[in-house]
Amino acid sequence: MRTCANLLIAGAMALCASGLAGAQSAGNVANGRVLSQRLCGDCHATDPAADSSPKSKAPTFAKIADTPGMTGMALSAWLHSSHRTMPLVRLGTRTREDISAYILSLKASPAERG
Repeated sequence: MRTCANLLIAGAMALCASGLAGAQSAGNVANGRVLSQRLCGDCHATDPAADSSPKSKAPTFAKIADTPGMTGMALSAWLHSSHRTMPLVRLGTRTREDISAYILSLKASPAERG
């Protein structure tokens, strides 16, 4: 009986983990780029080649992408909550996913980091 319960728990955990992994990779990069330029471009540099943002205290999207430990889930949480240094922006789930996908697409490869 105990083994059966352990198998059920392990199966449920595997399903949750696979769902979370899928959620992190959700989003349309091309749409996220357009949305980022329109919704975030007044403060953040959304172009990966930019060295600085229009607002000096706003990090570029490339710098955000290269933040250690940055994931889709972390970006979604950040975009979903309010911050003192950022205006309150209410984004729908799909918009958050698309912007997150675009930001994560800017993550530098190990070779680019040097």
